Amino acid sequence: MAKKQTILVFGANGFIGQHLVRYILENKDWHVVANDLQDNMLREHRDHARFEFHKGNIFNERLMKKLVSRADVVVPLAGIATPKTYILEPLRVFEVDFEANLAIVRMCVEAKKRVIWPSTSEVYGMSTDKEFHPETSHLVMGPIGKMRWIYAASKQLMDRVIFAYGRDKGLEFTIFRPFNWIGYGQDNLHDTGGNARLITQFAGNILRGEDLKLVDGGTNRRSFTHIDDAIDALVKIIENKKNIAAGKIYNIGNPKNNHSIAEVAEMMLKLAPAYPHFRERAKDVRIIKISSGKHYGEGYQDMINRTPHIRNTQRDLEWKQKVTMREALKRTLAAYEKELSEGD
Repeated sequence: MAKKQTILVFGANGFIGQHLVRYILENKDWHVVANDLQDNMLREHRDHARFEFHKGNIFNERLMKKLVSRADVVVPLAGIATPKTYILEPLRVFEVDFEANLAIVRMCVEAKKRVIWPSTSEVYGMSTDKEFHPETSHLVMGPIGKMRWIYAASKQLMDRVIFAYGRDKGLEFTIFRPFNWIGYGQDNLHDTGGNARLITQFAGNILRGEDLKLVDGGTNRRSFTHIDDAIDALVKIIENKKNIAAGKIYNIGNPKNNHSIAEVAEMMLKLAPAYPHFRERAKDVRIIKISSGKHYGEGYQDMINRTPHIRNTQRDLEWKQKVTMREALKRTLAAYEKELSEGD
């Protein structure tokens, strides 16, 4: 049985955080200390004996140090991960994703705490490798003027800093790179400002009878990973049986769910009529093409495909992805249908 420990989750109210907290409380005996600016997705745990929530900004150094001092493992999930923000507020992305998290990592070095760092599949950029390998693939990004890359650059630099702290200062760490994790709770279904990511954006469009917009034709491909599979791998990293994950970098993704954005739009539009709240307006929805310049504005650039090398993830963590793309979309739509029904 794994050692009882305290897991500190920054950004616990976000997509990954809420699912991680729920899984731990339901399946492990670990104590969870959570931090975020809001707790609306965590309120079901308020009275749980092994859960506590501390509201606060990650720029609050005094609070961050206090929380880090109490943890065995620190999972700093707080960050900005929406492409529109990369373009419109690049400095804010850098300040949150790099500067604020660098301060937390340094606290972990000083206090000798283990860090589970959320990198991103975007660090591979426009690599032409058939599979993105965490140890051998080159990290290829566009010109400086393409602000879209400030997120990937911030994450990549943090990866390098953490790796250096591990080598030179003895920091215990594992780096994981999510490949398009999807599922319920990723974004606000009712967001109309373009801040929602793909699956939530399309679900909201269908709900409102709006066209599904394929940026630059929707030919770019992604390897989508349902949050249930993703959290299974992440918890195994935290568990770290026989210290197997120490100092490693793992891609967490599902190459079998590699689809173009256009294919995702078609799948969602076919599945939507099975859910009453989506059925009414689905018939009005068209799939249309739009240029990235019109959709995101200047400074956008994208990669053609993202396919993760996961054999080391599967081997070390004894992990297997189970949820197909169709099943992932069905679970997500069903969860939003439940949310909408409860709001009626």
